[in-house]
Amino acid sequence: MTSMKAAARNVIDRHAEELIGLSERLHADPETAWEEHRAAAAVPELLDRAGFTVTPAYLGLDTAFHASFGTGPKRIALCAEYDALPGLGHACGHNLIAASSIGAALGLAAVADDAGVTVEVYGTPAEEGGGGKIELLDRGAFAGVDLAMMVHPAPVDVAEARPFAVSHSKISYSGKSAHAAAYPESGINAADAFTVAQVAIGLLRQQIPASAKVHGIVTHAGDAPNAIPERATGRWYVRAETLAELAELEPRVMRAFEAGALATGSELTVEPESKPYAEFRADDAALAAYRANAVELGREFAPDGTASRMNRASTDMGNVSQVVPAIHPYIGIGSLPAINHQREFADHCVGGTAQRALLDAAIALAWTGTTRLWPGTPPDVAAPAGR
Repeated sequence: MTSMKAAARNVIDRHAEELIGLSERLHADPETAWEEHRAAAAVPELLDRAGFTVTPAYLGLDTAFHASFGTGPKRIALCAEYDALPGLGHACGHNLIAASSIGAALGLAAVADDAGVTVEVYGTPAEEGGGGKIELLDRGAFAGVDLAMMVHPAPVDVAEARPFAVSHSKISYSGKSAHAAAYPESGINAADAFTVAQVAIGLLRQQIPASAKVHGIVTHAGDAPNAIPERATGRWYVRAETLAELAELEPRVMRAFEAGALATGSELTVEPESKPYAEFRADDAALAAYRANAVELGREFAPDGTASRMNRASTDMGNVSQVVPAIHPYIGIGSLPAINHQREFADHCVGGTAQRALLDAAIALAWTGTTRLWPGTPPDVAAPAGR
């Protein structure tokens, strides 16, 4: 192990209890997209004490932050996510993401002068549908960064992210209420519009690419069974392999929602919840370095299969990867049969196995930062990763 890698690991090990404590604090107090006020204050506390320059409410986003350390010419960014899922808490393990990125940043800061790097941490809110990283990109974040990294928990270890591009839309129908028994012919049933639209989407699935996915929920469809629903709302996602494929598919899905409005006489409103999330473009050399470092820590990467499919989940980190070199590997927390976005998975995001994954992720990221962007990178580490 090189002296820089040893120094980085020693710092992470020294802060292990604090990092685990941060993860458990976030897990016990979940906050959803754009509401992560307590998390945005808690996550950079360790960085502030370690001498990082911390900027809260970064670029005008209340629950974002930026932290930096060092003055080296190469800039390494760690992304910290900390939003939770509505009704499910940290069932995607963003508490572990935040803590592992903070740990990696502390490790890299210990060798920043020797490595010639500036270490940056971006606190990125609203990954679960809000597109926080896209908002940050639009406001100038990540400009000039040489490498952006984060590690996401999953049932098993997978090195390469291959997420779908995705759009997120709020769908609303407006109709007209009336007494459902006495004057039903005077009503316009907004809830029926969703029934028509979902039938149309179900039939459309035969004609769309096999990898594409359309799914959503109706969030409101009336207030009383004896009143024709005058308003119905829902949230719908459309996923495709690439932004280009998504641009072709999404209008076809929207026509299904238009059919619901036409058939019922209601009015349709579609509101994007964020800009579309992009597919991921992995930096091959950094990915190979991460893979080698994780193996050195005793991690084992799973073969393709059901348990490893979390690497297809959409993420706004894909948009970052279109602008700067980036990696987004997955680290296993031994949760099977529980998988992401299940309550049981949230239960696995604290405790012994999760703690080991947190620290391994922090160390592997820090080590990747010490071997990727400057002279002396070992050829066997810098070689492109197999796909």
